[in-house]
Amino acid sequence: MEKVNFMPEGEERAAQFYVLEQTMIGGVSYLLVTDTEEGDGEAWILKDLSGDGETEALYQMVEDDEPLEAVGRVFAQLLEDVDL
Repeated sequence: MEKVNFMPEGEERAAQFYVLEQTMIGGVSYLLVTDTEEGDGEAWILKDLSGDGETEALYQMVEDDEPLEAVGRVFAQLLEDVDL
């Protein structure tokens, strides 16, 4: 499973997440990530805010209910065997 580092704003240390799935909706890339490689863990959806040609990706956690539910449904369909 691929690992990504996420640097929360105002923090000095990066958090490591494991990428469960990636999808693109309306030209925007989203990652479904978890904090554990195996077993039950927390899951988050990250939205790619990077501009074209940027060498480093810039992700933001999706927290608004409406987009969170919509993107969550897409990931649920992609990962039918995973309980989200």
